[in-house]
Amino acid sequence: MIYPKIDPRVFVKNRQRFSKQLKPNSIAIFNSNDVMPTSADGTHPFIQQTDIFYLSGIDQEETVLVICPNTPDKKQKEILFIKETNEQIATWEGQKHTQAEARDISGIQKVHWIAELNAILRPLIIESENIYLNTNEHLRAPDIVETRDMRFLKWCRQTFPLHHYERVAPIMNNLRAVKSPAEIELIKTACGITEKAFRRLLGFMRPGVWEYEVEAEIVHEFMRNRSRGAAYETIVASGIDACTLHYVKNDKQCRKGDLVLIDFGAEFANYAADVTRTVPVNGKFSKRQKDVYNAVLKIQKAAIQMLKPGNTLEKYQNAVAKLMQAELIRLGVLKKADVKKQPKDAPLYKKFFPHGTSHHLGLDVHDYGDRYRKFEPGMVFTCEPGIYIRDEAIGVRIENDILISPRGPVDLTKTIPREAEEIEELMNK
Repeated sequence: MIYPKIDPRVFVKNRQRFSKQLKPNSIAIFNSNDVMPTSADGTHPFIQQTDIFYLSGIDQEETVLVICPNTPDKKQKEILFIKETNEQIATWEGQKHTQAEARDISGIQKVHWIAELNAILRPLIIESENIYLNTNEHLRAPDIVETRDMRFLKWCRQTFPLHHYERVAPIMNNLRAVKSPAEIELIKTACGITEKAFRRLLGFMRPGVWEYEVEAEIVHEFMRNRSRGAAYETIVASGIDACTLHYVKNDKQCRKGDLVLIDFGAEFANYAADVTRTVPVNGKFSKRQKDVYNAVLKIQKAAIQMLKPGNTLEKYQNAVAKLMQAELIRLGVLKKADVKKQPKDAPLYKKFFPHGTSHHLGLDVHDYGDRYRKFEPGMVFTCEPGIYIRDEAIGVRIENDILISPRGPVDLTKTIPREAEEIEELMNK
């Protein structure tokens, strides 16, 4: 791992909080992600399953975490199983964690090789009444590839059919929604790296550059600052493509007079930043572009102030929708008479602002969190209103990362330039 070592007390505390949520006489089992194949003998870079990282800090494939709080054997309350290295693996892939290193990273004292899993796990399961297993229950998760967790679930149900099975996901959704101070610092670091990349871009952007060149500048700055790279697929969308929400081709040339929407964020120690900025390719907004840009900025500034304890996503989104509707009327995109006649379940503003304003941010870009839960201190949300006018080839989104605190919203990305005049000034230095 290229990021500095995280204090193992972070993971110890996470496990303590998790264990308190289990029913008596329970065992919980977490699996790492698979190394995903490409074709022939190729593989994608390994990305750890975020729940097992949250609870152990182990960033390595073929890892299993077992938590069994009520076992009479105190040494077996937390057990970590890791991949045993050998000379061949070390030659081809590099050294894997030793047991001592795994103990140091995780704070778990009982560490075994993965080959010992079945022999140790079986008696622990037999002594338990409830088995907590993990599945990906994110509302937008693509259910295409069978995960190690799902394969393990099938094996477990076949081998131990009479146990009571429980879901880990609701517990993790509850715990991970509120970030610890250590987690917030890691997100702030990711945001700081993202700022460096954006400031680099302001000096690089000019008519004639290609979107993929812009992405290359971003990746360069991320990786030279101890990031693995982008926390998600980078969007560099110029001209009319800025109106495509998940445009990732990044294969067009940036032309004079166009806007370019850049949605990007660094990963740091598996934590994500998520930032969007929209800039004029030639360093100067047209009057119309600036009017649309400032409308989005006005909405964002007001929306950020609503990210405070006690609010909910539904109330928040409804309030932002009213602001958006008013700005679209002011810009002449919507007509007041048409808005008065619009169906309640199909508001006209959605043609020009079809996505939500905020989502949880953390170990995952679209991080865990109950959409009906009231906002609490320690939650981190994006704030990303946008206006997309396809007929004018204008797409503007501005996105910051906001920590909810008892004293009001804290913008973790406040130093990343977003005022139109500041962007123009920095681009024309």
